[in-house]
Amino acid sequence: MDIFLQQLVNGLVQGSIYALVALGYTMVYGIIELVNFAHGEVVMVGALVSLSVIQRLADRGLSGWGVIAAGILVSIPACMALGFAIERVAYRPLRRAPRLAPLISAIGVSIALQQLAALIWGRNFLHYPEVVARTPFHLGGAVITEVQLVILATAALLMAGLWFLVQRTRLGRAMRATAQNPAVAGLMGVDVDRIIATTFLIGSALAAVAGTLVGTYYNVGNHTMGFLLGMKAFTAAVLGGIGNLQGAMLGGLLLGVIENLGAGYLGNLTGGVIGSNYSDVLSFLMLVAVLVLRPSGLLGERSAEKV
Repeated sequence: MDIFLQQLVNGLVQGSIYALVALGYTMVYGIIELVNFAHGEVVMVGALVSLSVIQRLADRGLSGWGVIAAGILVSIPACMALGFAIERVAYRPLRRAPRLAPLISAIGVSIALQQLAALIWGRNFLHYPEVVARTPFHLGGAVITEVQLVILATAALLMAGLWFLVQRTRLGRAMRATAQNPAVAGLMGVDVDRIIATTFLIGSALAAVAGTLVGTYYNVGNHTMGFLLGMKAFTAAVLGGIGNLQGAMLGGLLLGVIENLGAGYLGNLTGGVIGSNYSDVLSFLMLVAVLVLRPSGLLGERSAEKV
């Protein structure tokens, strides 16, 4: 039971990060039916920008959650500017092109951002300074740290805020109208280009927060860190039903929990021969299973009705 509780806690924390990143995928897909494979690299840029800020503040003797908040506040506009540029330069000119063209463009942007980050921050792994305490709290038979609690709370607040924005605001109604039928939405006075750009901005802001949380949690950053994280978040979006906000949240949490429970129990059953190193295998086996058994995902419907 102790193993179950601990892996459940770890899975919820990891799944919260997956969910934040998956929301960026699912929002863009819900609006323009494009899988933005460069989104993982936006997360990477957010992590490395915040790392630079946190490192400078730590060198001056500062510490605490205020330093992490400063990193987030700088990385958010940086990622939003990057997301806006990606949409304007790489995707908007190809909006009416065959579906393969924007997909190739997305992969090209992903590779370009990785190499650009390697030029700026180098190819070695960079370590986040220990600026926050990792005070452990005992929850039944599990241990949860202060960092994990902050990640859970931040992810929950952001997901709730996004749901409110989409479901209860004028901007959200415009986003849902654009998702259902861009042409009709344009005839009704919705600025479709502005709504699509705003969607990229919101997704990129969430990516910045997710990148900083990942770096703070694992204490490491690298120019390739966004690729695998992006693939897992995409898996989470497909699992929940890509284009569906609630599905992305559910898929992220489920993926994190299943990964950690599987790795924990497999490690015990095999004496450590199979363990956390195989959690990635579980993720992509789940993606294959979902695509075979339920291609629309757990909460998936027609993509025009998602956002």
